[in-house]
Amino acid sequence: MKRLTFFMVAIMALCLTAIAQKQSSKTLVAYFSATGTTEKAAKVVAEVTGGTLYEIQPAKKYTSADLDWHDKSSRSSVEMADAKSRPTLSSKAENLADYDTVYIGFPIWWNLAPRIINTFIESGDFSGKTVILFATSGGSSISNSEKELQKTYSNLKWQKGKLLNGATKEDIKQWTKK
Repeated sequence: MKRLTFFMVAIMALCLTAIAQKQSSKTLVAYFSATGTTEKAAKVVAEVTGGTLYEIQPAKKYTSADLDWHDKSSRSSVEMADAKSRPTLSSKAENLADYDTVYIGFPIWWNLAPRIINTFIESGDFSGKTVILFATSGGSSISNSEKELQKTYSNLKWQKGKLLNGATKEDIKQWTKK
């Protein structure tokens, strides 16, 4: 009987340790949203993961004229044409060291992540963190954005991202469990 009691106590201790470790794992859901679409998806990701929501904001907000992709001289067109462009952030994410997992969300521009995502990644220390991308788009998949960011920041620990166009809360729950 003593052996059985000891065995049961040991199993309970292991379970409690696993639960405590899971709860101590912190998630950051960082996102850039020019029109509000990606923001809506980010809020659901934060809700289902229990993550902290952080908006990646440019120092100078984008106007509708800045976002006019038909105009080759618009701000977004000029930034996307220059791979070295790094729009300035209005602020840096605080306490990045506290997070184990970082979801990064953005609208897809010209089949890529907007250059402000590069600025965000370069502004912090992501070593040892799991980085997961999510995006919204009017017509592109996330694959090229993922490929380019993973190539540029090959030292980061990436997990498969997802395009969240029309994703339901249940879809996002299933994706984040993986």
